[in-house]
Amino acid sequence: MPDNAQLIRFHLNLSYEQYLAFYQGTIKTVMVKADDGRNISFPASNIKCYLTKYGIQGYFEMELTTQNKFVAIKRLD
Repeated sequence: MPDNAQLIRFHLNLSYEQYLAFYQGTIKTVMVKADDGRNISFPASNIKCYLTKYGIQGYFEMELTTQNKFVAIKRLD
């Protein structure tokens, strides 16, 4: 990770039905409250790889550049 990157951690608990709205294109962004209190939003496609038949649950870490451009996201638990 570059020194100037920022990491944002958050919990996410979306049911399969909730994510389906994202998948179908009805809703395009996910909004969550980060551990540091910030409200963040990002494209739902960034977490598509974590979708299971139960939805998307877990504790995640998102890496952004100093210009707030998406770099990566990973599940921590």
